[in-house]
Amino acid sequence: MTLLDTAEVAVITPTRLRPERVPYLLELYASLQLQGVPFQWVLALDGVPLSELPAVLREDPRVVAMPLPRAVGAGAARNFALNEVTTPWCTTADNDDLLPEGSLSVRLEHARAHGLGWCAGWSADLHPNGATATWHCPTPPGFHEPGDVWRFCTAPESTITRTDLVRGSGGYAALPQGEDYSYLVGITGGASGALLPAVVYHYRKHPEQMTAQPSYPVMEMRARVFAWRHGQHLASLREGLRM
Repeated sequence: MTLLDTAEVAVITPTRLRPERVPYLLELYASLQLQGVPFQWVLALDGVPLSELPAVLREDPRVVAMPLPRAVGAGAARNFALNEVTTPWCTTADNDDLLPEGSLSVRLEHARAHGLGWCAGWSADLHPNGATATWHCPTPPGFHEPGDVWRFCTAPESTITRTDLVRGSGGYAALPQGEDYSYLVGITGGASGALLPAVVYHYRKHPEQMTAQPSYPVMEMRARVFAWRHGQHLASLREGLRM
């Protein structure tokens, strides 16, 4: 039996291995060692060859590296990576994120204990000086039935989800950014879950971050409108099935 055979949750990370991001990627790798649960890390190399991946990652049997012949963007890269997932649960982390200690295990244990399809938590911005600022999303902590989250407009952050639910909801939307909104509306609309009142993700703040780019606000709003309409139509379908 291999380490991948015992993995319980997969973490999907798209990356173009930009030089300024590689140290962040290695810090994410270090944080995965502190999760208290066997993991599979699927790295979608978005238009870069396997030879550019740091040797420590190429040599770790828990890391599944998937080179793509050309850059396709984060959403599409995550969808391709989903094909490689062999665990019953999965989540995502960008190549500049960090997972607090026990982030995976606390969500996985809660989801399993209550028979949920997904379990999420809060995120915190991680500033260059090491300070953090927690973001409390509009969705209240606690249990939520399918479709409840959409009514709060913004989906919970940092969701660990049953892999079959992710595949069944269509994965990530074909958007250049904000594709995770539609993804989260899809999975929270398809199964009951819970939002934990605890920080389970650190989003690193730095000048190269997508959210720091001038075009980000305009594209972000369009992505949110797309996701909101996705949730609206899912709600209409659920209502129609009950009639």
